[in-house]
Amino acid sequence: MASVLNVKESKAPERTAVVAGLPVGLFSDQLLALLVKSHFQDIKNEGGDVEDVIYPTRTKGVAYVIFKEKKVAENVIRQKKHRLARKARHAELTVSHFSDKIFSSVNAILDLSVFGKEVTLETLVKDLKKKIPSLNFSPLKPNGRISVEGSFLAVKRLKESLLVRACSLLEKDRNFTSEGRKWNRQNPQRSLQRSNNPLASVRTLVPETARSGEMLVLDTDVFLYLHHKCRSYESTLKKFCILSQEKVDGEITTICLKNIQVGSQPNNAKHVKELIEEWSHALYLKLRKETFILEGKEKKEKRMINWACEQLSSRYPEVLINFYRTHVDIIGSSSDTYLFKKGVMKLIGQKVS
Repeated sequence: MASVLNVKESKAPERTAVVAGLPVGLFSDQLLALLVKSHFQDIKNEGGDVEDVIYPTRTKGVAYVIFKEKKVAENVIRQKKHRLARKARHAELTVSHFSDKIFSSVNAILDLSVFGKEVTLETLVKDLKKKIPSLNFSPLKPNGRISVEGSFLAVKRLKESLLVRACSLLEKDRNFTSEGRKWNRQNPQRSLQRSNNPLASVRTLVPETARSGEMLVLDTDVFLYLHHKCRSYESTLKKFCILSQEKVDGEITTICLKNIQVGSQPNNAKHVKELIEEWSHALYLKLRKETFILEGKEKKEKRMINWACEQLSSRYPEVLINFYRTHVDIIGSSSDTYLFKKGVMKLIGQKVS
């Protein structure tokens, strides 16, 4: 929190980038800050003069980079990928705009007991710590609960890892009954209903035909963007003669891939699955979402927000706009969603923060 206040007091939030994904534990904090400064001052990385690097911060692996010029900060954020020097193991960084509303640290409580006897929970936690070292894990409690703290992006990655693990377990055991979780996508503040068989709750999201095909689980926002904005999705299905059956349930989308033609290469569905997983992972790191809440607003204000989004859609073809009864989701790259939201606020006559 002190580091966030430092940025605010410097009167430079518009010149500040939030950098996540720093390799924790490889170097001293001072040396890592120097490596970050050197990287973002390099013109090859669309960088420029750096006024200050605030690190360490309250969140492990996250730094604030303050540039001397606003334009340089925007150029850096617009670039899709950043990788540190070789001696930093080419760590992949995620860069986003600084905001007063930014979650510099997120706390979450996991109930790992849902995995039951399928896995050893201590081993699962050990694997997660190794995979996402920037997260802080509390000791595992006897009831299977554990608290986690880290950056918003790190927690999102944790969620993805647990979904993949659950999916893997389902593919090994297809004989349990279903009684599921029901997600309400129409409300941004989604609620979850527990079942008596927690793993079976994921089972309800799987199409029946998945038993004879390749099945994968994706974040719904990523899937919708892949489906509507990436031509490679449909073209690849057509090229390899694959039938895709998708089921969207709140934050989770399950996909079953099957060969359409009899006698097709049996590995076609598996190959397409691997391609989709690769694309979705790249999008997961790239995409950001902004939400305009409609619930509780006057009808005129709702119409204005919808109208503004429609007006800007042609200007930002890479942004996906999802209209719902209670809200509008804007999904795209960090810079596009930021500029889109800024444009909407301007059109509806609200002050841009």
